[in-house]
Amino acid sequence: VQLQASGGGLVQAGGSLRLSCAASGRMYSTYGVGWFRQAPGKEREFVAAIRWTGTYTGYADSVKCRFTISRDGAKSTVDLQMNSLNPEDTAVYYCAVDRSAWPLHTRWDEYDFWGQGTLVTVSS
Repeated sequence: VQLQASGGGLVQAGGSLRLSCAASGRMYSTYGVGWFRQAPGKEREFVAAIRWTGTYTGYADSVKCRFTISRDGAKSTVDLQMNSLNPEDTAVYYCAVDRSAWPLHTRWDEYDFWGQGTLVTVSS
């Protein structure tokens, strides 16, 4: 499985961005796709995850009600719609695949394949 993350950029506080993770290779219904982020000097943290079937989702408390994860079956992508962004959301965002996503996992070391990351910068 190969992953390509895109959609990062610079946005003002209160604005929105949509990240996309394109997956190539064979993806199974038991797989999950997660988004993680890592700010400078901080550990990588879980943001959101979705089962490849699109039936189950999970979010970190810090992004609940602001971020929405979804799967576009036609494009084989998993998107992360980020609204009401604040400077604390500034980080490199990574997408990753978990080959055994039941339950949805939140630890980065439970994920097997990783994309290259896309930078999100939120200015105040």
